[in-house]
Amino acid sequence: MNVIVIVADSLRKDHLGCYGNDWIQTPNLDRLAAESCVLDGAYADSLNTIPCRTSMWTGRICFPYRPWKPLEEADRPIAEHLWGKGFTSALITDVYHMHKPAMNMGRGFDETIFIRGQEYDPWVLPGDVDEAEVERRFEQHFKPNPVAGQSKSFEDRFRQYLRNTAGRESESDYFCAQVCERAIEWLERHDGLQNFFLWVDLFDPHEPWDPPLELKEQYNPGYHGQEIIDPVPSRVDGYLTPEEMANIRALYAAEVTLVDRWVGKLLDAARQMGRFEDTLIIFASDHGEPLDDHGIVRKARPWLYEELAAVPLIVRHPHGAGSGERRRALVSLSDIAPTICEAAGVEPQRGTHGTSLLPLVRGEIDWVRDYVLTGIHSSAAAIRDGRWTLLKPGESGRRELYDRENDPREERNLAEVYPNEADRLDYQLDVELNALGWEPF
Repeated sequence: MNVIVIVADSLRKDHLGCYGNDWIQTPNLDRLAAESCVLDGAYADSLNTIPCRTSMWTGRICFPYRPWKPLEEADRPIAEHLWGKGFTSALITDVYHMHKPAMNMGRGFDETIFIRGQEYDPWVLPGDVDEAEVERRFEQHFKPNPVAGQSKSFEDRFRQYLRNTAGRESESDYFCAQVCERAIEWLERHDGLQNFFLWVDLFDPHEPWDPPLELKEQYNPGYHGQEIIDPVPSRVDGYLTPEEMANIRALYAAEVTLVDRWVGKLLDAARQMGRFEDTLIIFASDHGEPLDDHGIVRKARPWLYEELAAVPLIVRHPHGAGSGERRRALVSLSDIAPTICEAAGVEPQRGTHGTSLLPLVRGEIDWVRDYVLTGIHSSAAAIRDGRWTLLKPGESGRRELYDRENDPREERNLAEVYPNEADRLDYQLDVELNALGWEPF
């Protein structure tokens, strides 16, 4: 069997039509969802970008014992695990963090294609573009926040992004478009190939949020304020006006539609080549994005609320298993690697924490685990069961308890109202962390 995995960085689950959104256009992902099994209980386990991918590739929950760091010699990412088992593999991505020196994130793939220039990638050197134009765009799109104590470093980084995008002329120059076009080219070059593993990793809709003008106007027509496409990660109060924050949400929504458009082109190409008949297709994100849900913009705090921890996860089985169906079971990004292993007909790696989701997709089981963990190394951890969420710490700096059945946005802290539930989950979090080899919070 062939496998295609498509990851869109920082894509909020609640911004897709197939997950209930009614104001953002995502027709291509919604079509994929209608043909697939949609997993409603999916959560990231190890945040953020690099830890998430380490988890997805190794099947291991790594936040308790390792920070953001390169792959280690002892790691065996899924591409390496499939090497020598008859598979041809490729990684196509614009996630520049994976391309940094010593990151080792292309290990095991037969072919790696890195699209340069995303976010703050030092790709275009100062002076290689019109620096006066860079400064003009900087004044137009950047709002400092001295209170956050980070503005200067973000000013320099944002100028780098403006250099990287100075030569952009059309939508096909956008990074997500380049990644999807290269993925289509790879499929065309390998038309008829069996037993391939293609990982397509998009950095969008990660900030900076600068979608094409047509999409900007679609979601916030007539806006005349400053267009802040790369806000400083911070509290919103005292920094952004309500109008500016509303426009930032519109820019993010437009980025989601842009990603949907180009992923749709990739999916259509796969359909036309007949790949939907012999390929397992997985669509996921690594995490969500805070957009003033709990008073912050971007990942300004290690708060593991629903808007950050919940992720879309869509699995299309080539034989139609689970097509048009939904599963509520709690699942994790660490389940992706063992799912690929089962599809490929190989044993999962030793020490894997995740489990294959194919029995769930096929309807053979309706449960995977009682609890799902999310964490940031040395900062915060969360545990969720079918109803409750416990955060340690949350916005208050103390443990917080939320009833997702009645409070899906996790806004009413019930730790003092239901102390027994908080204690139960607190104890279970310690048990789970100890099982992963780390001291409890």
